[in-house]
Amino acid sequence: MPDATPFHLGPKAAEIISLDKAVISPAYTRDYPFVMHKGEGAWVWDPDGNRFLDFCAGIAVNSTGHSHPKVVAAICDQAKRFLHMSGTDFYYDVMAQLAERLAASAPGPSPKKVSFGNSGAEAIEAALKLARHSTGRPYIIAFHRAFHGRTYGAMSVTASKSIQKSRFSPQLPGVVHAHYPYAYRDLFRQPNAYATADACLDYIRSHVLKHLVPANEVAAFLVEPVQGEGGYVVPPASFLMGLQTLAKEIGALVIADEVQAGIGRTGKLWASDWFHSAGDANSSAPRVPFEPDMIASAKGLASGLPLGALIAKADVMTWPPGTHASTFGGNPLACAAALATLDLLDESLTHNSLMMGKRLMQQLTALRKQSPVLAQVRGLGLMIGLEIVHDKQSRMPAPALRNQIVQRCFERGLLILGCGESSIRLSPPLTINEAEVDQAVAILSEAMAFVGQA
Repeated sequence: MPDATPFHLGPKAAEIISLDKAVISPAYTRDYPFVMHKGEGAWVWDPDGNRFLDFCAGIAVNSTGHSHPKVVAAICDQAKRFLHMSGTDFYYDVMAQLAERLAASAPGPSPKKVSFGNSGAEAIEAALKLARHSTGRPYIIAFHRAFHGRTYGAMSVTASKSIQKSRFSPQLPGVVHAHYPYAYRDLFRQPNAYATADACLDYIRSHVLKHLVPANEVAAFLVEPVQGEGGYVVPPASFLMGLQTLAKEIGALVIADEVQAGIGRTGKLWASDWFHSAGDANSSAPRVPFEPDMIASAKGLASGLPLGALIAKADVMTWPPGTHASTFGGNPLACAAALATLDLLDESLTHNSLMMGKRLMQQLTALRKQSPVLAQVRGLGLMIGLEIVHDKQSRMPAPALRNQIVQRCFERGLLILGCGESSIRLSPPLTINEAEVDQAVAILSEAMAFVGQA
């Protein structure tokens, strides 16, 4: 059960925060004053000894929990051999081995190749470059509420918060944004035409391709199989399948941004693996899977070490030497950590994500029936979004209320973060157990009840 003792900032944490404010960029966002000192599994401690249950996982990065011993051992073993020997100019085993694992794991039967960088934003930058290089076309169609990163290309395809683009123009040309289905919000708003998969796809066909960009000049659609920063929104399978069909019709590519949704987070290695055509009940024909031409990965890939990867069909990744590379991309330590991460996912953690996600969803669904502010629970595996509202009848977004819940949870020993306009994201380590799920829900329940009565 939640600890009834309110959190008080200790002197050691306060000293670090004071130093941080003096020397660190003010552009960083900090929702509450947690100072990381050490971590183990799903638990973290601040320097004054306060313990917290971590349902952020470094923003979905610590996929195997904090300092998993097998990941730490892999990093130490690699560090004893060598720390760096740029894979852009030389060869080494762990980079090739990791590329082989990722290429084999990607959805669909097409042979794949891999390009490494240091982050999700770098993976997106590589995808944008490769899409234009492979097709010879200029335009990228991305989606509203999407977040893809803060470098110039990634920022340009982002449509999450205006502050992320404020005073940074001109941005990358040739980017157009279309609608992404978010039924809970858009069905209730006026106009409400873009809440369904069919409506969003029709908008691209009837508006974007007729009035904004020529179909034969579209290089790629850039889409999150599950929107991350936009609210942890799961689209209908028909949306992604329809996008795949449309891309083939016009000769464009599909780039799946799985930076946040991939690496076991949704209960499958890739979120893309959840989506396929509905099929015909009267036919024996197999269902068609969603098979992106490229997948951008990072975050949980190396359990906390900086690593990004672009996985692309081999007949798409045909750019010649010197076209694209990164000095630190595929760093040996990060690759060793990623190989250990994939081993752990294969052994148990992807399945655990699925099972603990089901338990979490069941308890949160029950909580939704009791709470006047929790309007919707959605997600896959351990990528779960909670829609917070002032009241369920009006569906009015309640960002201030959401922020109060986040703060209250922190004060009671649970680390969570917001996302979207008025949502909470739950992205714990994939190692969590039943007791930790139960404790997190108990704290959330208390926080929502407290805020609802305030």
